[in-house]
Order: sequence, then structure tokens, then C-alpha cells
Amino acid sequence: MSARPLIPRRKLFGNPTYVGTKLSPDGQWLSWLAPVDDVLNVWVSPVDSIAAGQPVTRTTGRPINWQSWSPDGRYIMFLNDENGDENLRLFVVDPRSSELRDLTPFANVRAMPTHWSHMVPDKIAVSLNDRDPRWHDVYVLDLATGERSLVWENRQEFHYVGLDWQLKPRYAHSNAPDGGTRLWRIDDGEVTHWRDTSYEAYISTRPWNFDAEGNYLHMTSSVTHDKSALLSINWSTGDERVLFASDRADVTGAIFNTRTLEPEAVCIDPGRQEWTAFTPAIAAELDLIKARLRDHAFYVESQTDDGRRWIVASHAPDQPITYHLLDRDKQTITELFSARPELKPYRLASMQEVQGKSRDGLPLVSYLTLPADIDGDRPPRPLPMVLIVHGGPWGRDIYGYRRDHQWLADRGYAVLSVNYRGSTGFGKAFVAASEKEHARKMHDDLIDMVDWAIAEGIAQKDKVAIFGLSYGGLASFVGATFTPDVFCCSVPVVGISNLQTLLESMPPYWAGFAEFMYRSYGDPRTEEGRKLLAERSPINKVDNIKKPMLIFHGANDVRCKIAESDTIAAAMQAKGIPVTYIVYPDEGHGFQRPPNQLSYLAIAEAFFARHLGGACEPVGEDFRGSSHEVRAGADILSDLGVA
Repeated sequence: MSARPLIPRRKLFGNPTYVGTKLSPDGQWLSWLAPVDDVLNVWVSPVDSIAAGQPVTRTTGRPINWQSWSPDGRYIMFLNDENGDENLRLFVVDPRSSELRDLTPFANVRAMPTHWSHMVPDKIAVSLNDRDPRWHDVYVLDLATGERSLVWENRQEFHYVGLDWQLKPRYAHSNAPDGGTRLWRIDDGEVTHWRDTSYEAYISTRPWNFDAEGNYLHMTSSVTHDKSALLSINWSTGDERVLFASDRADVTGAIFNTRTLEPEAVCIDPGRQEWTAFTPAIAAELDLIKARLRDHAFYVESQTDDGRRWIVASHAPDQPITYHLLDRDKQTITELFSARPELKPYRLASMQEVQGKSRDGLPLVSYLTLPADIDGDRPPRPLPMVLIVHGGPWGRDIYGYRRDHQWLADRGYAVLSVNYRGSTGFGKAFVAASEKEHARKMHDDLIDMVDWAIAEGIAQKDKVAIFGLSYGGLASFVGATFTPDVFCCSVPVVGISNLQTLLESMPPYWAGFAEFMYRSYGDPRTEEGRKLLAERSPINKVDNIKKPMLIFHGANDVRCKIAESDTIAAAMQAKGIPVTYIVYPDEGHGFQRPPNQLSYLAIAEAFFARHLGGACEPVGEDFRGSSHEVRAGADILSDLGVA
């Protein structure tokens, strides 16, 4: 191992210095999230004097992870829950007086702000499931008074109700019997069936928003394409126009004009991000961004009401998210701050985009990170490797800054992330190829890329670990039970061990896409479905486990309930199979409190060091304030010098 100092976990995973920067609608103020007493809170400053920034909230306990200005610029809105149970509440704070109000003070209710614009500046639309936990009704909320007015009572069991910018309901979508989506029109309160989207097109077909006048709906659609295209639909005539389509990847993002609310640029990501402008003006801005930020991935975090100033957030494998102010009138782009300036003294690793093929011929876009001190795209000798499996499974890995890749590469490992079938952005056929392929072809894709890494001289065959959160946790359980000879250890985090109990205990508000879940995994309402779910569930393959396992879970997880980890840990203990099991009583689906995240990573790092042989930073202060409970396998703490 190199003698160079390790990058401290706290610098990679502790609170960022700045994150989530937004412009006020008039462009005079900035807001962002930064710590106050180690908890992320909302800060505000004049746009030209960041050093004058002050916190306007002082929340304790769980961090604030999202904030945005109200459309009239009077307030800053943010969401928070109490213990990871996803019952989010909507708060507003006056940035001038720091007066704070809870606008949805309801127990066991999930509030989701959905629509707001300068056309109705004093109000926003918010969805609440206070009447029925399965279905969200839509309210218009007066931010000054807190008064709410019901605009849609969701008796039709819609998963989502879409509004125009006047906060008027215009469309909705619900379950379709085949696992796809049934789309509905809402015209002056009257609901009519619009169209059905097939199961295969479910993920990549979505209405986005109306134009400012409410005449045209913009949506992505893969109904007649494999890769989703961006459409404009005349709401009166039904005529459709393709604004952009690519045969290389789905449309995944756009930049909208703040006045007309028409799309002006679109993004695809076949392996690295690519932007296409629709107008010469936006083409000039994209050229300016590219010239200044080189090939860094970026997105527009915020715009002023007149669209003349943007916050542009960029990142690259060796650059954490950095925020810039783009002034379109001056044609300047000015760096404001980096999310993690404390990493600047360290040499960060680069990332390679690599593409393998599955055993049945599908392209597998993947990302490889090697330790920063290795020159070239292959190590001089095979390294121990960690396979990090993304969650979802309907998500994806991207090229850019990954703190988990940086952390593990810094400890001496090769790190590989694979866009296995079911990952999004690569077309509907690639997603549909994952249907009922859990613990089968989806897992084969991971194994195929592990085999590729071994054949390329990247990975040491007997030193490959599997690690992931949520679906990645399921994949880690599958790795230990279905392919026990491939991985030397596994680390499932808030993972799934029993597919039937997952589907039978979904959060109530998931009811709107239950049919899609049943089609994807197997239907627990039928004997055939239950048989399939049992066959693919790691809990029923515990006897196959041969290698060490480290399990993490949040006690308040409503998506993958803690029973998923409890049962497999208990089964392993009953059979005398070594297991380490860590539970966080104040967390849910993932760990939000920095002390908890730091302790989780310290324990995982010690586990990897024990079984892969890489470096391990002493625990230091990384257990301070953590709520972790060691329910099995406490001996791992001795590797961190903890008694």
C-alpha cells in the first residue's frame, strides 16, 4: 500500500460546506444548505456577497435535504421528516426575519409540493395523503396564511395528478392492468381516458409540464420509440410533434424557458452527458458552459424569473459538485463555491467509462475507478475490487463525481459500477429485459462484468466484494446466496431478502404503481407469483452462504422494512453462519444524519479491510453522535480499535 495519507472519511462523507444552491426569483439573493451545529440548514446571502451569508433555519436532528424559493420570493420552502419514515412536512421560512412555519403539521402524512410558478406567485400546489394514506389529494396552499384549498380529491386512485402553471388539474396517471400506465385527461374537472402506456414503456413515458399558456403538454415518450423522445402535444387537437429523439439514449433532462416554459435544450446520457440546444441563444450559453467547464457534467439548478441568471452545478470524477453563476447578459460564468472545498488538497481518482456485453448480448455501460496513484487504465497487477450496485433497480450509474468510488479507490481497491438490465436511460427494451429476472439475468449482468474485470487484469478473482443500497442491497444478498463462490464478502444496506414480503408491505402511497411492481417481480396474489418470488428470494437460500456478510438497516425504513434484514440475520445466526448486523433506530431507507453515515462507513471500511486487505482509517471521532446498534458480530469493532 502507498504511504500517502488517506483521504479522511469525514471530508468525503461529512456535511458538505455548500449544497443545493438556488437563486431568488429576482436574482438578488442566494440560498443554499450548509451545516449549523453539524446539521444541514438553510443559509441566505446577497448574490454578490456570499461571505455575508447567514443561516435562516436552525433545525436540529435530521438534516434538511431540499429547499427552494417561493415563486414570489417572500419565503424559502423546505421539507423534513422526523425519523426517516418519509412522512415529509412542508415548512416555510422568511429569509429576512427567520420566522419559521410548518404548513403541513399532520402526523403520518406525506406532503409533496408539486407545482409553482410566477403566474400564481403567492401560492403553490401540494399533494397530501391525509384523507387516505394510499392516495394524494391536491391542494393549493397560500404560503402567507397557510390556508389550503382542495383542488382535486383523488377518489379515482390516481398515482399522480398533473397541473398547469395556473395550478389547475389537467391530467393524471394510474395503474393499468398490464403493469403499465393509464393516462387521463382532466378538462374543467371532467375525467376522460386519454391513452394507455405499455408496461415496457412505463419508465420512459412521462408527462413533464405545460407551456405557460396551458396549450401544449411536453412529455417524454417511448410508445413508438425504443429510446424516449421529447414530444409537444397540442392539448386541444391531440396533435403530437417530436421535439427531439435519439437512437442512442433516452431524453433524460431539459432546460426550460422561464417565461414561455417551452424546452430550449435537452440532455441524453448514453455513457456521458450530451446536451442539444433548440435555439441559437441557448446554444451560445451551452458553448459558454462547455468552454469554461470543459467536459464536466452539469445541470441548471436554478433560474431567475426573467431567465437571465442561472445557477449551473457541475461535477467531474475528480471534482465534487461546484456551483457557478451564469450571467447571460454579460456572457460570464463565475464560480461561486464547491460543495467540498476541503478535498482540494487531495489527489482524487479519475473514472473510466467501460462497456462490456452480457452473456445474451446486451451492452452494459459501466464505470471503473482505480486508485489515483495508478497511471493508465489498468493496474500493474490485479487489485481487490468492490462492485457497487445501484438502487432502484430503475435508476442508473453516471460518469462523474462519486464519493463512494473515491473512498474505496483511496483505500486501494478497484471500484466498478454496472448499469445492469433494468437501469434507465438506455431505452425501454433494456428496462423490459429485466422483467422477473431478479436473481437471474439481472444478476448475471453483474457477474459478467466481474468476469470482464478479472479477464482484463483489473480485479483479483478471490478478492471481489459486492456492496449496495436498496436494490443494491438485494443484489448483495443475491450475491451471497445465489453465487456464493464469486464474492469474498457482501455488504447489503437497507436491502431486500424476501421479495414476497417486500411486495406485501409496500408503503401505502406506492399503491399507484403496484401493478408495475407485480409485473416486474412476480405477483404475490397468485400461487404462480408466490412460487416465483420464493424461488428468487435470498432468505430461502441462506444455506448457500459461505462468505462473511455485513448488514445495515434503518429501523424506520418504509420501503424495505427492517424485517428484510432481521430475518436473514436471524437465519444466519441460527445456522452458525458468521454475520455482522448494524441497525440505526433513527433512520429509514438510507442514513441521513452525518454521525450515522460516518459510523456506517467506518464499520464498512473495517470490514472491507479485513476481507479485501485494503487500508483502513482509524475510527477517530466517527462514532461520536451515532445511534448505531450492533445486533450481531460486534468483533468487527475491534478492527477499528473500539472495545
